Amino acid sequence: MRHIFKYFAQAILILAIVAIAIGIWKREELKRLIAVRTLFTEDKIVTNFSGMNAAFLSVDVPRGDGPVTAITVGDAMALDSEMKQWIKDRTVTSLVVLKDGAMVHESYYQGTDPDDLRISWSIAKSYLSALLGVLLEEGAIASIDDPVTQYASSLKGGAYDGASIRNVLNMASGVTFDEDYLDQSSDINKMGRVLALGGSMDGFAVNLSETFAEPGTEWQYVSIDTHIISMVIRGATGREIAPLLSEKIIKPMGLEASPYYLTDGNGVSFVLGGLNLRTRDYARMGQMFLQNGAYNFQQIVPADWVAVSTVPSAPTSAGEYGYGYQWWMPSDGREGEFLARGVYGQYIYINRPLGVVIASNAADRKFREAGVSDYNVEIFRKIAEGL
Repeated sequence: MRHIFKYFAQAILILAIVAIAIGIWKREELKRLIAVRTLFTEDKIVTNFSGMNAAFLSVDVPRGDGPVTAITVGDAMALDSEMKQWIKDRTVTSLVVLKDGAMVHESYYQGTDPDDLRISWSIAKSYLSALLGVLLEEGAIASIDDPVTQYASSLKGGAYDGASIRNVLNMASGVTFDEDYLDQSSDINKMGRVLALGGSMDGFAVNLSETFAEPGTEWQYVSIDTHIISMVIRGATGREIAPLLSEKIIKPMGLEASPYYLTDGNGVSFVLGGLNLRTRDYARMGQMFLQNGAYNFQQIVPADWVAVSTVPSAPTSAGEYGYGYQWWMPSDGREGEFLARGVYGQYIYINRPLGVVIASNAADRKFREAGVSDYNVEIFRKIAEGL
C-alpha cells in the first residue's frame, strides 16, 4: 500500500510539473491571443500601434551600420484649423511632410514620439512590391506572368493554383477571402489568430480552397494575396523576407532605425501588414518612389518597376480607387499621384508633380466610415497644393 501511495504521489508530482510546463509554454500564446482581441480597443490602440513587438513574435530588419540619410529642413508649414480638426477626428499620431525632399512639417500626437516604430498595416504591401521589383531585375524571378506555383509548389491544388504573380500583385487572384476586420469570424481575423498563436501563415494560405472568379478577371482586396508574393519570393531565392528586404531596400536607404516585422511561429514575416518603422522613415520610402526609385545617391528600386507598379492596372470598377502592384491611386486619376495605405489611417502619399510626400500614422477606429478615405486624400492634397 505504501508503494502504491508512493507511485501515486510521484505521478501527481509529474502531472503537476507537466501542467506547469504547459502553462508556461502556452502563456505566451495566450498573451498574444488576448493582444489580438484587444488590439483595437479605444484605451489600448495607440499604445499597441507603437509597440507591436511587445505582444507578438517579431524579427528585426537590420538598417546596417551606414550613416543615416539626412533630411534637410525647409520652411515650416503651419496647420490651419481644418487640418487640426482632421488630426483630432482621425486620431492621427504622426504627420511628416516633405517638399522637394526637405521636411516642412513634423508633429506627433496622442502621447507618441518621433522614435516610435509604428505599425504599417497594409503599407507593408508596397514595401514587398518594391522588393519584388528588385528581384525581377536581378533575374531571381523570371516574369510576373509566371504562375505562383512555379515558385511555391505547395500551392498546387489549392485556391491559388492557376493564378499568376501579376494576378496576386493586382489583388485579382479570384480567391475567396473575407476581409471584414469587424467580424471576428472573418478570414482576416482567423488569420490574425493564426499569427497570434504561433501558427503557420504558409499553412493558412495553402489550405484556402475556394475561388469566386477566374484569376485576373475581377478585383477584390484580398490581403493574403500579398503573403503569396512572399511565398513566391522565398521559393525563388531560398531566403527569408526580412534579410532580403534589409539587403535590397532598407540598408541602401540609410534609415534612422532598424524596422521589424511581426512573424508567425515559424519566423515567417507578416508581409501583408506587419512592418514597423519610424514615421520619418516611411517618408523616406515615399521620397524614394517620388524620385523614381532613386535615393541616397543610388538607384534602389528599378525606375521601370516604380513606373509600372504605381499606375492603375488591376481590373477595378469605374469610380473606385485604382490599384497597381500593391499601390493605390485616387479614384479621379490625377497623373503622378499615388499612395500606400493601411487600415486605421496609415498613409504614404506621393504627389510627384508637386514634389510632395506625406507620411501619416493614426489609430482611427472609424477609418471605414463613408467618406473617410476620400477626405484623408483631400487633406493631403490641400497640404500639397498649399506648399
